[in-house]
Amino acid sequence: MGKAPGKLNELASLAGKWLGLSAAAPERHTAAVVADRFEQIAWRDTYEQSAGLRELAKELNERYDYTTDLLTDAFLAAYKVSPRLRERAEMAPSRLVNHQVITSLVESMEFTELRRETAGDPYAAAMAVLAQAAALRRILERSGDAQEQAERAKKAQQDAEGAATAVGEALQRAADEDGTVPAPAADAVQQAIETAEAAEAVARQAAQEAAQALAAAAPGIRAAARNAAAKAAEATREEAALMRAWGVDSGELERMPFDQRARLAERLRTSRLAEWAELIGRFRQMASGERARKVENAAGELVGVTLGNDLSRVIPCELANLGLPELRAVFAARYAAGELMLYDSQGEQTTGQGAIIACVDTSHSMYEAGPGGVTREAWAKACALALLDQARHAKRDFVGILFSAADKIQVFRFPAGPPAGIARVLDFAETFLGGGTSYQRPLTAAGELLEEEFNDAARTRGDIVLITDDECGVTEEWMRGWNDAKHLLGFRVFGVAIGAPRAAEADSVLDALCDNLRSIEDLTDVHAAADLFRVI
Repeated sequence: MGKAPGKLNELASLAGKWLGLSAAAPERHTAAVVADRFEQIAWRDTYEQSAGLRELAKELNERYDYTTDLLTDAFLAAYKVSPRLRERAEMAPSRLVNHQVITSLVESMEFTELRRETAGDPYAAAMAVLAQAAALRRILERSGDAQEQAERAKKAQQDAEGAATAVGEALQRAADEDGTVPAPAADAVQQAIETAEAAEAVARQAAQEAAQALAAAAPGIRAAARNAAAKAAEATREEAALMRAWGVDSGELERMPFDQRARLAERLRTSRLAEWAELIGRFRQMASGERARKVENAAGELVGVTLGNDLSRVIPCELANLGLPELRAVFAARYAAGELMLYDSQGEQTTGQGAIIACVDTSHSMYEAGPGGVTREAWAKACALALLDQARHAKRDFVGILFSAADKIQVFRFPAGPPAGIARVLDFAETFLGGGTSYQRPLTAAGELLEEEFNDAARTRGDIVLITDDECGVTEEWMRGWNDAKHLLGFRVFGVAIGAPRAAEADSVLDALCDNLRSIEDLTDVHAAADLFRVI
Protein backbone atom coordinates (compact mmCIF):
# COMPACT_ATOMS: atom_id res chain seq x y z
CA MET A 1 0.00 0.00 0.00
CA GLY A 2 2.86 2.29 0.79
CA LYS A 3 4.27 2.12 -2.77
CA ALA A 4 1.08 3.10 -4.56
CA PRO A 5 1.25 6.84 -3.82
CA GLY A 6 4.88 6.81 -4.99
CA LYS A 7 3.91 5.14 -8.23
CA LEU A 8 1.10 7.67 -8.75
CA ASN A 9 3.49 10.53 -8.06
CA GLU A 10 5.92 9.05 -10.57
CA LEU A 11 3.24 8.86 -13.22
CA ALA A 12 2.06 12.37 -12.45
CA SER A 13 5.62 13.63 -12.70
CA LEU A 14 6.10 11.92 -16.05
CA ALA A 15 2.75 13.21 -17.34
CA GLY A 16 3.18 16.76 -16.01
CA LYS A 17 4.53 18.14 -19.29
CA TRP A 18 1.53 16.88 -21.23
CA LEU A 19 -0.91 17.98 -18.59
CA GLY A 20 0.53 21.50 -18.90
CA LEU A 21 0.31 21.46 -22.70
CA SER A 22 -3.28 20.28 -22.57
CA ALA A 23 -4.32 22.94 -20.07
CA ALA A 24 -2.44 25.90 -21.55
CA ALA A 25 -2.68 25.45 -25.32
CA PRO A 26 -2.23 28.97 -26.81
CA GLU A 27 -5.03 30.57 -28.80
CA ARG A 28 -4.37 30.37 -32.53
CA HIS A 29 -5.82 33.07 -34.79
CA THR A 30 -7.21 32.74 -38.30
CA ALA A 31 -6.98 36.48 -39.07
CA ALA A 32 -3.60 38.10 -39.71
CA VAL A 33 -4.83 41.70 -39.31
CA VAL A 34 -5.95 42.83 -35.86
CA ALA A 35 -9.36 44.47 -36.25
CA ASP A 36 -11.91 45.90 -33.86
CA ARG A 37 -15.64 45.28 -33.98
CA PHE A 38 -16.40 48.30 -36.16
CA GLU A 39 -13.77 47.38 -38.73
CA GLN A 40 -15.16 43.87 -38.88
CA ILE A 41 -18.64 45.32 -39.42
CA ALA A 42 -17.25 47.48 -42.25
CA TRP A 43 -15.90 44.33 -43.91
CA ARG A 44 -19.14 42.39 -43.51
CA ASP A 45 -21.25 45.27 -44.83
CA THR A 46 -18.93 45.77 -47.80
CA TYR A 47 -18.84 42.04 -48.54
CA GLU A 48 -22.64 41.89 -48.51
CA GLN A 49 -22.90 44.87 -50.85
CA SER A 50 -20.16 43.84 -53.30
CA ALA A 51 -21.15 41.14 -55.74
CA GLY A 52 -17.56 41.21 -57.03
CA LEU A 53 -16.11 40.27 -53.64
CA ARG A 54 -18.62 37.48 -53.16
CA GLU A 55 -17.94 36.05 -56.61
CA LEU A 56 -14.17 36.23 -56.05
CA ALA A 57 -14.48 34.46 -52.69
CA LYS A 58 -16.66 31.74 -54.21
CA GLU A 59 -14.23 31.19 -57.08
CA LEU A 60 -11.15 30.99 -54.86
CA ASN A 61 -12.85 28.81 -52.25
CA GLU A 62 -13.58 26.21 -54.90
CA ARG A 63 -9.84 25.71 -55.46
CA TYR A 64 -8.06 26.85 -52.30
CA ASP A 65 -8.60 26.79 -48.55
CA TYR A 66 -9.18 29.76 -46.22
CA THR A 67 -9.41 32.31 -49.02
CA THR A 68 -12.29 34.21 -47.42
CA ASP A 69 -9.96 34.87 -44.48
CA LEU A 70 -7.30 36.04 -46.94
CA LEU A 71 -9.72 38.46 -48.64
CA THR A 72 -10.82 39.76 -45.23
CA ASP A 73 -7.20 40.43 -44.28
CA ALA A 74 -6.46 42.09 -47.63
CA PHE A 75 -9.49 44.36 -47.23
CA LEU A 76 -8.66 45.34 -43.64
CA ALA A 77 -5.01 45.97 -44.49
CA ALA A 78 -6.13 48.45 -47.16
CA TYR A 79 -8.99 49.93 -45.11
CA LYS A 80 -7.16 50.54 -41.81
CA VAL A 81 -5.02 53.66 -41.56
CA SER A 82 -2.28 51.81 -39.65
CA PRO A 83 -2.86 48.05 -39.94
CA ARG A 84 -1.30 45.91 -37.21
CA LEU A 85 -0.44 42.31 -37.96
CA ARG A 86 -0.31 39.43 -35.51
CA GLU A 87 2.95 37.65 -34.86
CA ARG A 88 3.48 34.48 -36.86
CA ALA A 89 3.51 32.42 -33.64
CA GLU A 90 -0.04 33.59 -32.90
CA MET A 91 -1.41 32.26 -36.18
CA ALA A 92 -3.07 28.93 -36.77
CA PRO A 93 -0.66 26.84 -38.89
CA SER A 94 -3.22 26.61 -41.67
CA ARG A 95 -3.23 30.42 -42.04
CA LEU A 96 0.53 30.93 -42.22
CA VAL A 97 0.43 31.33 -46.00
CA ASN A 98 -2.24 34.01 -45.57
CA HIS A 99 -0.07 35.69 -42.94
CA GLN A 100 2.92 35.67 -45.30
CA VAL A 101 0.86 37.18 -48.15
CA ILE A 102 -0.53 40.00 -45.99
CA THR A 103 2.86 40.67 -44.37
CA SER A 104 4.42 40.97 -47.82
CA LEU A 105 1.68 43.37 -48.91
CA VAL A 106 1.82 45.61 -45.86
CA GLU A 107 5.62 45.85 -45.86
CA SER A 108 5.83 46.95 -49.50
CA MET A 109 6.19 50.60 -50.52
CA GLU A 110 3.55 49.99 -53.17
CA PHE A 111 0.98 49.13 -50.53
CA THR A 112 1.81 52.29 -48.62
CA GLU A 113 0.94 54.23 -51.79
CA LEU A 114 -2.24 52.20 -52.15
CA ARG A 115 -3.45 53.03 -48.64
CA ARG A 116 -3.35 56.74 -49.47
CA GLU A 117 -6.33 56.06 -51.73
CA THR A 118 -8.08 53.36 -49.67
CA ALA A 119 -7.62 54.13 -45.95
CA GLY A 120 -11.00 54.78 -44.35
CA ASP A 121 -12.86 54.19 -47.63
CA PRO A 122 -14.51 50.74 -47.68
CA TYR A 123 -15.43 51.00 -51.36
CA ALA A 124 -11.86 51.85 -52.41
CA ALA A 125 -10.50 49.07 -50.18
CA ALA A 126 -12.87 46.58 -51.81
CA MET A 127 -11.82 47.77 -55.28
CA ALA A 128 -8.19 47.32 -54.25
CA VAL A 129 -8.89 43.70 -53.27
CA LEU A 130 -10.61 43.06 -56.60
CA ALA A 131 -7.73 44.69 -58.45
CA GLN A 132 -5.36 42.22 -56.76
CA ALA A 133 -7.48 39.18 -57.67
CA ALA A 134 -5.25 37.90 -60.48
CA ALA A 135 -2.12 38.22 -58.34
CA LEU A 136 -3.81 36.46 -55.41
CA ARG A 137 -4.72 33.57 -57.70
CA ARG A 138 -1.07 33.23 -58.79
CA ILE A 139 0.16 33.45 -55.20
CA LEU A 140 -2.22 30.74 -54.01
CA GLU A 141 -1.30 28.51 -56.94
CA ARG A 142 2.44 28.90 -56.35
CA SER A 143 2.03 28.44 -52.59
CA GLY A 144 0.40 25.04 -52.94
CA ASP A 145 3.31 23.11 -51.43
CA ALA A 146 3.62 25.53 -48.51
CA GLN A 147 -0.11 25.27 -47.85
CA GLU A 148 0.02 21.48 -48.05
CA GLN A 149 2.85 21.41 -45.51
CA ALA A 150 0.90 23.84 -43.33
CA GLU A 151 -2.08 21.46 -43.39
CA ARG A 152 0.16 18.60 -42.30
CA ALA A 153 1.53 20.76 -39.50
CA LYS A 154 -2.01 21.61 -38.47
CA LYS A 155 -3.00 17.93 -38.41
CA ALA A 156 0.16 17.00 -36.47
CA GLN A 157 -0.45 19.78 -33.97
CA GLN A 158 -4.01 18.60 -33.46
CA ASP A 159 -2.76 15.03 -32.96
CA ALA A 160 -0.19 16.23 -30.44
CA GLU A 161 -2.80 18.22 -28.53
CA GLY A 162 -5.12 15.21 -28.60
CA ALA A 163 -2.34 12.94 -27.33
CA ALA A 164 -1.58 15.40 -24.51
CA THR A 165 -5.26 15.38 -23.54
CA ALA A 166 -5.23 11.57 -23.62
CA VAL A 167 -2.37 11.51 -21.09
CA GLY A 168 -4.42 13.50 -18.62
CA GLU A 169 -7.45 11.30 -19.14
CA ALA A 170 -5.36 8.11 -18.68
CA LEU A 171 -3.83 9.48 -15.50
CA GLN A 172 -7.26 10.37 -14.15
CA ARG A 173 -8.48 6.84 -14.80
CA ALA A 174 -5.35 5.35 -13.27
CA ALA A 175 -6.02 6.61 -9.74
CA ASP A 176 -8.41 4.46 -7.71
CA GLU A 177 -10.44 5.92 -4.95
CA ASP A 178 -7.85 4.76 -2.42
CA GLY A 179 -4.99 6.21 -4.47
CA THR A 180 -3.60 2.94 -5.74
CA VAL A 181 -2.59 2.48 -9.37
CA PRO A 182 -3.28 -0.91 -10.91
CA ALA A 183 -0.58 -2.16 -13.25
CA PRO A 184 -2.76 -2.12 -16.39
CA ALA A 185 -3.75 1.49 -15.66
CA ALA A 186 -0.14 2.45 -15.09
CA ASP A 187 0.79 0.83 -18.39
CA ALA A 188 -1.98 2.80 -20.12
CA VAL A 189 -0.62 6.07 -18.74
CA GLN A 190 2.88 5.11 -19.85
CA GLN A 191 1.58 4.24 -23.32
CA ALA A 192 -0.28 7.56 -23.56
CA ILE A 193 2.90 9.43 -22.60
CA GLU A 194 4.91 7.60 -25.28
CA THR A 195 2.19 8.36 -27.85
CA ALA A 196 2.26 12.04 -26.86
CA GLU A 197 6.04 12.13 -27.19
CA ALA A 198 5.86 10.61 -30.66
CA ALA A 199 3.07 12.99 -31.67
CA GLU A 200 5.09 15.94 -30.40
CA ALA A 201 8.07 14.85 -32.47
CA VAL A 202 5.91 14.50 -35.57
CA ALA A 203 4.34 17.91 -34.94
CA ARG A 204 7.76 19.48 -34.46
CA GLN A 205 9.02 17.94 -37.69
CA ALA A 206 5.87 18.96 -39.57
CA ALA A 207 6.16 22.54 -38.29
CA GLN A 208 9.79 22.66 -39.38
CA GLU A 209 8.94 21.37 -42.85
CA ALA A 210 6.05 23.85 -43.11
CA ALA A 211 8.37 26.71 -42.12
CA GLN A 212 10.91 25.61 -44.74
CA ALA A 213 8.24 25.40 -47.43
CA LEU A 214 6.93 28.83 -46.50
CA ALA A 215 10.45 30.28 -46.51
CA ALA A 216 10.99 28.86 -49.99
CA ALA A 217 7.74 30.40 -51.20
CA ALA A 218 8.26 33.75 -49.44
CA PRO A 219 10.39 35.51 -52.13
CA GLY A 220 7.83 34.70 -54.80
CA ILE A 221 5.00 35.80 -52.52
CA ARG A 222 6.75 39.10 -51.77
CA ALA A 223 7.37 39.84 -55.45
CA ALA A 224 3.80 38.97 -56.41
CA ALA A 225 2.45 41.00 -53.49
CA ARG A 226 4.42 44.07 -54.59
CA ASN A 227 3.11 43.74 -58.12
CA ALA A 228 -0.43 43.24 -56.82
CA ALA A 229 -0.20 46.34 -54.62
CA ALA A 230 1.25 48.40 -57.48
CA LYS A 231 -1.56 47.40 -59.85
CA ALA A 232 -4.19 48.00 -57.20
CA ALA A 233 -2.73 51.43 -56.44
CA GLU A 234 -2.73 52.29 -60.13
CA ALA A 235 -6.34 51.13 -60.51
CA THR A 236 -7.57 53.09 -57.50
CA ARG A 237 -5.67 56.22 -58.59
CA GLU A 238 -7.13 55.95 -62.09
CA GLU A 239 -10.64 55.61 -60.73
CA ALA A 240 -10.13 58.54 -58.34
CA ALA A 241 -8.77 60.65 -61.20
CA LEU A 242 -11.71 59.61 -63.37
CA MET A 243 -14.14 60.72 -60.69
CA ARG A 244 -12.34 64.03 -60.22
CA ALA A 245 -12.29 64.64 -63.98
CA TRP A 246 -16.05 64.26 -64.07
CA GLY A 247 -16.47 66.58 -61.11
CA VAL A 248 -17.42 63.95 -58.50
CA ASP A 249 -15.75 64.99 -55.26
CA SER A 250 -14.69 62.66 -52.44
CA GLY A 251 -17.51 63.82 -50.16
CA GLU A 252 -20.14 62.89 -52.73
CA LEU A 253 -18.49 59.51 -53.25
CA GLU A 254 -18.46 58.74 -49.52
CA ARG A 255 -22.20 59.46 -49.31
CA MET A 256 -22.98 57.34 -52.37
CA PRO A 257 -24.30 53.78 -51.75
CA PHE A 258 -21.81 51.05 -52.67
CA ASP A 259 -23.75 49.63 -55.62
CA GLN A 260 -24.43 53.09 -57.05
CA ARG A 261 -20.77 54.00 -56.79
CA ALA A 262 -19.74 50.73 -58.43
CA ARG A 263 -22.18 51.29 -61.30
CA LEU A 264 -20.95 54.84 -61.74
CA ALA A 265 -17.31 53.72 -61.86
CA GLU A 266 -18.18 51.02 -64.39
CA ARG A 267 -20.05 53.52 -66.53
CA LEU A 268 -17.16 55.96 -66.48
CA ARG A 269 -14.66 53.22 -67.35
CA THR A 270 -16.66 51.67 -70.17
CA SER A 271 -18.43 54.72 -71.61
CA ARG A 272 -17.36 55.93 -75.02
CA LEU A 273 -16.39 59.14 -73.23
CA ALA A 274 -13.97 57.36 -70.87
CA GLU A 275 -11.03 58.27 -73.09
CA TRP A 276 -12.04 61.93 -72.82
CA ALA A 277 -11.63 62.09 -69.05
CA GLU A 278 -8.13 63.54 -69.28
CA LEU A 279 -9.33 66.28 -71.65
CA ILE A 280 -12.32 67.04 -69.45
CA GLY A 281 -10.07 67.25 -66.42
CA ARG A 282 -7.71 69.66 -68.18
CA PHE A 283 -10.64 71.85 -69.24
CA ARG A 284 -11.91 71.98 -65.68
CA GLN A 285 -8.45 72.84 -64.35
CA MET A 286 -8.01 75.58 -66.92
CA ALA A 287 -11.44 77.07 -66.16
CA SER A 288 -10.72 76.93 -62.43
CA GLY A 289 -7.43 78.71 -63.01
CA GLU A 290 -9.15 81.45 -65.01
CA ARG A 291 -11.68 81.90 -62.20
CA ALA A 292 -8.84 82.23 -59.70
CA ARG A 293 -7.19 84.92 -61.82
CA LYS A 294 -10.41 86.86 -62.31
CA VAL A 295 -11.22 89.33 -59.54
CA GLU A 296 -14.87 90.24 -59.21
CA ASN A 297 -15.55 93.90 -60.11
CA ALA A 298 -11.88 94.38 -61.06
CA ALA A 299 -11.02 97.68 -62.63
CA GLY A 300 -8.89 96.18 -65.39
CA GLU A 301 -6.09 98.00 -67.25
CA LEU A 302 -5.29 101.52 -65.97
CA VAL A 303 -5.71 104.17 -68.67
CA GLY A 304 -5.77 107.46 -66.69
CA VAL A 305 -7.53 109.39 -63.92
CA THR A 306 -11.21 110.26 -63.68
CA LEU A 307 -13.67 111.63 -61.07
CA GLY A 308 -16.14 109.66 -58.99
CA ASN A 309 -16.85 108.13 -55.58
CA ASP A 310 -15.61 104.52 -55.98
CA LEU A 311 -13.41 104.16 -52.89
CA SER A 312 -11.72 101.05 -54.27
CA ARG A 313 -10.13 103.19 -57.03
CA VAL A 314 -9.22 106.38 -55.10
CA ILE A 315 -5.68 107.55 -55.87
CA PRO A 316 -3.20 107.70 -52.94
CA CYS A 317 -3.02 111.53 -52.70
CA GLU A 318 -6.77 111.69 -52.11
CA LEU A 319 -6.51 109.06 -49.36
CA ALA A 320 -3.75 111.10 -47.75
CA ASN A 321 -6.33 113.80 -47.01
CA LEU A 322 -7.98 111.44 -44.55
CA GLY A 323 -4.86 111.58 -42.42
CA LEU A 324 -5.31 115.34 -41.83
CA PRO A 325 -8.26 116.22 -39.55
CA GLU A 326 -8.75 119.60 -41.21
CA LEU A 327 -9.14 117.98 -44.69
CA ARG A 328 -11.49 115.13 -43.77
CA ALA A 329 -14.55 117.35 -44.26
CA VAL A 330 -13.25 118.30 -47.72
CA PHE A 331 -12.79 114.60 -48.57
CA ALA A 332 -16.35 113.84 -47.39
CA ALA A 333 -17.79 116.70 -49.46
CA ARG A 334 -15.95 115.62 -52.60
CA TYR A 335 -17.03 112.00 -51.99
CA ALA A 336 -20.67 113.08 -51.71
CA ALA A 337 -20.37 115.10 -54.91
CA GLY A 338 -18.61 112.29 -56.77
CA GLU A 339 -15.55 114.43 -57.39
CA LEU A 340 -12.78 112.29 -55.89
CA MET A 341 -9.87 111.56 -58.21
CA LEU A 342 -9.99 107.88 -59.22
CA TYR A 343 -7.86 105.60 -61.34
CA ASP A 344 -9.61 105.18 -64.68
CA SER A 345 -9.44 101.75 -66.22
CA GLN A 346 -10.60 99.74 -69.15
CA GLY A 347 -11.66 96.36 -67.87
CA GLU A 348 -13.15 93.27 -69.43
CA GLN A 349 -16.81 93.08 -70.23
CA THR A 350 -19.01 92.56 -67.19
CA THR A 351 -19.98 88.94 -66.63
CA GLY A 352 -23.56 87.88 -67.09
CA GLN A 353 -26.23 87.26 -64.50
CA GLY A 354 -28.67 85.05 -66.37
CA ALA A 355 -28.25 81.44 -67.41
CA ILE A 356 -25.24 80.07 -69.25
CA ILE A 357 -26.47 78.07 -72.24
CA ALA A 358 -24.11 75.83 -74.21
CA CYS A 359 -25.45 74.91 -77.66
CA VAL A 360 -23.31 71.94 -78.72
CA ASP A 361 -23.33 70.68 -82.30
CA THR A 362 -23.66 66.88 -82.40
CA SER A 363 -23.99 66.50 -86.15
CA HIS A 364 -22.25 63.61 -87.89
CA SER A 365 -19.10 65.59 -88.72
CA MET A 366 -18.46 66.31 -85.01
CA TYR A 367 -17.55 62.64 -84.60
CA GLU A 368 -14.40 63.13 -86.67
CA ALA A 369 -11.10 62.98 -84.81
CA GLY A 370 -8.46 65.65 -84.98
CA PRO A 371 -4.83 65.75 -83.77
CA GLY A 372 -4.10 63.35 -80.93
CA GLY A 373 -7.24 61.35 -81.72
CA VAL A 374 -9.47 63.89 -79.96
CA THR A 375 -12.83 64.24 -81.67
CA ARG A 376 -14.58 67.55 -82.20
CA GLU A 377 -17.41 66.24 -80.05
CA ALA A 378 -14.98 65.46 -77.20
CA TRP A 379 -13.57 69.00 -77.27
CA ALA A 380 -17.06 70.54 -77.41
CA LYS A 381 -18.45 68.41 -74.58
CA ALA A 382 -15.38 69.02 -72.40
CA CYS A 383 -15.76 72.76 -72.93
CA ALA A 384 -19.48 72.57 -72.14
CA LEU A 385 -18.85 70.67 -68.91
CA ALA A 386 -16.34 73.30 -67.85
CA LEU A 387 -19.03 75.92 -68.56
CA LEU A 388 -21.34 73.92 -66.29
CA ASP A 389 -18.70 74.25 -63.55
CA GLN A 390 -18.51 77.95 -64.29
CA ALA A 391 -22.26 78.30 -63.86
CA ARG A 392 -22.24 76.36 -60.57
CA HIS A 393 -19.44 78.54 -59.25
CA ALA A 394 -21.31 81.74 -60.16
CA LYS A 395 -24.66 80.35 -58.90
CA ARG A 396 -26.16 80.65 -62.37
CA ASP A 397 -28.46 78.22 -64.15
CA PHE A 398 -26.86 76.09 -66.86
CA VAL A 399 -28.55 74.59 -69.89
CA GLY A 400 -26.95 72.22 -72.36
CA ILE A 401 -28.64 72.11 -75.77
CA LEU A 402 -27.48 69.32 -78.06
CA PHE A 403 -28.46 69.86 -81.68
CA SER A 404 -27.88 68.68 -85.21
CA ALA A 405 -30.56 68.83 -87.91
CA ALA A 406 -33.64 71.05 -87.49
CA ASP A 407 -35.70 68.18 -86.10
CA LYS A 408 -33.02 66.95 -83.69
CA ILE A 409 -32.51 68.74 -80.41
CA GLN A 410 -32.22 67.67 -76.78
CA VAL A 411 -32.22 70.03 -73.79
CA PHE A 412 -30.55 69.33 -70.43
CA ARG A 413 -31.33 71.81 -67.65
CA PHE A 414 -29.19 72.20 -64.54
CA PRO A 415 -30.73 74.77 -62.16
CA ALA A 416 -28.33 76.71 -59.96
CA GLY A 417 -29.76 75.51 -56.63
CA PRO A 418 -29.76 71.68 -56.47
CA PRO A 419 -26.68 69.54 -57.20
CA ALA A 420 -26.12 68.84 -60.88
CA GLY A 421 -26.24 65.06 -60.41
CA ILE A 422 -23.51 63.01 -62.06
CA ALA A 423 -26.00 60.69 -63.82
CA ARG A 424 -27.64 63.66 -65.54
CA VAL A 425 -24.24 65.11 -66.43
CA LEU A 426 -23.22 61.80 -68.02
CA ASP A 427 -26.47 61.63 -69.97
CA PHE A 428 -25.69 65.08 -71.37
CA ALA A 429 -22.09 64.14 -72.19
CA GLU A 430 -22.93 60.80 -73.81
CA THR A 431 -25.84 61.90 -76.00
CA PHE A 432 -24.97 62.18 -79.70
CA LEU A 433 -27.72 62.95 -82.22
CA GLY A 434 -25.99 62.70 -85.62
CA GLY A 435 -27.33 64.09 -88.87
CA GLY A 436 -26.97 67.58 -90.38
CA THR A 437 -26.66 71.03 -88.83
CA SER A 438 -29.21 73.78 -88.10
CA TYR A 439 -28.52 76.91 -86.06
CA GLN A 440 -32.03 78.28 -85.86
CA ARG A 441 -33.62 75.55 -83.76
CA PRO A 442 -31.08 75.46 -80.86
CA LEU A 443 -30.64 79.25 -80.76
CA THR A 444 -34.40 79.79 -80.75
CA ALA A 445 -34.67 77.33 -77.85
CA ALA A 446 -31.87 79.17 -76.02
CA GLY A 447 -33.58 82.53 -76.53
CA GLU A 448 -36.90 81.16 -75.28
CA LEU A 449 -35.19 79.84 -72.13
CA LEU A 450 -33.63 83.24 -71.44
CA GLU A 451 -36.97 84.92 -72.03
CA GLU A 452 -38.60 82.50 -69.62
CA GLU A 453 -35.92 83.29 -67.05
CA PHE A 454 -36.48 87.03 -67.59
CA ASN A 455 -40.24 86.66 -67.11
CA ASP A 456 -39.86 84.49 -64.01
CA ALA A 457 -36.93 86.16 -62.22
CA ALA A 458 -36.34 89.41 -64.12
CA ARG A 459 -32.79 88.26 -64.87
CA THR A 460 -31.05 89.49 -68.00
CA ARG A 461 -27.55 89.26 -69.43
CA GLY A 462 -27.46 85.56 -70.03
CA ASP A 463 -24.68 83.97 -72.08
CA ILE A 464 -25.05 81.63 -75.03
CA VAL A 465 -22.04 79.65 -76.28
CA LEU A 466 -22.52 78.09 -79.72
CA ILE A 467 -19.97 75.33 -80.39
CA THR A 468 -20.04 73.95 -83.93
CA ASP A 469 -17.86 72.71 -86.78
CA ASP A 470 -20.16 73.71 -89.60
CA GLU A 471 -21.61 76.71 -91.40
CA CYS A 472 -25.30 76.91 -92.19
CA GLY A 473 -27.72 79.63 -93.23
CA VAL A 474 -30.51 81.38 -91.30
CA THR A 475 -33.49 83.30 -92.70
CA GLU A 476 -33.65 87.09 -92.63
CA GLU A 477 -36.93 86.98 -90.73
CA TRP A 478 -35.42 84.74 -88.06
CA MET A 479 -32.36 87.01 -87.85
CA ARG A 480 -34.53 90.06 -87.20
CA GLY A 481 -36.32 88.25 -84.39
CA TRP A 482 -33.02 87.09 -82.99
CA ASN A 483 -31.61 90.62 -82.87
CA ASP A 484 -34.79 91.90 -81.21
CA ALA A 485 -34.48 89.19 -78.52
CA LYS A 486 -30.83 90.11 -77.91
CA HIS A 487 -31.74 93.76 -77.51
CA LEU A 488 -34.61 92.99 -75.12
CA LEU A 489 -32.86 90.41 -72.93
CA GLY A 490 -29.30 91.72 -73.14
CA PHE A 491 -27.70 88.34 -73.67
CA ARG A 492 -24.35 87.75 -75.32
CA VAL A 493 -23.46 85.09 -77.86
CA PHE A 494 -20.03 83.46 -77.98
CA GLY A 495 -19.11 81.31 -80.94
CA VAL A 496 -16.56 78.52 -81.20
CA ALA A 497 -15.79 77.22 -84.69
CA ILE A 498 -14.06 73.84 -84.25
CA GLY A 499 -11.85 72.91 -87.15
CA ALA A 500 -13.96 75.08 -89.47
CA PRO A 501 -12.01 78.15 -90.64
CA ARG A 502 -14.77 79.17 -93.06
CA ALA A 503 -17.30 79.39 -90.22
CA ALA A 504 -15.01 81.80 -88.36
CA GLU A 505 -14.54 84.19 -91.29
CA ALA A 506 -15.64 87.79 -90.90
CA ASP A 507 -18.55 87.47 -93.34
CA SER A 508 -19.83 84.09 -92.12
CA VAL A 509 -23.25 83.44 -90.60
CA LEU A 510 -21.57 82.40 -87.35
CA ASP A 511 -19.71 85.72 -87.23
CA ALA A 512 -22.98 87.59 -87.74
CA LEU A 513 -24.64 85.65 -84.92
CA CYS A 514 -21.89 86.01 -82.34
CA ASP A 515 -20.51 88.89 -80.34
CA ASN A 516 -17.29 87.00 -79.71
CA LEU A 517 -16.02 84.33 -82.10
CA ARG A 518 -12.90 82.21 -82.14
CA SER A 519 -11.64 79.34 -84.28
CA ILE A 520 -10.21 76.16 -82.76
CA GLU A 521 -7.78 74.13 -84.85
CA ASP A 522 -5.80 72.24 -82.18
CA LEU A 523 -8.25 70.02 -80.29
CA THR A 524 -5.63 69.22 -77.65
CA ASP A 525 -5.40 72.91 -76.68
CA VAL A 526 -7.85 73.72 -73.89
CA HIS A 527 -6.39 77.19 -73.38
CA ALA A 528 -7.79 78.33 -76.73
CA ALA A 529 -11.08 78.79 -74.86
CA ALA A 530 -9.56 80.52 -71.82
CA ASP A 531 -11.04 83.93 -72.59
CA LEU A 532 -14.53 82.40 -72.45
CA PHE A 533 -14.00 81.69 -68.77
CA ARG A 534 -12.64 85.14 -68.08
CA VAL A 535 -15.74 86.96 -69.35
CA ILE A 536 -18.58 84.48 -68.73
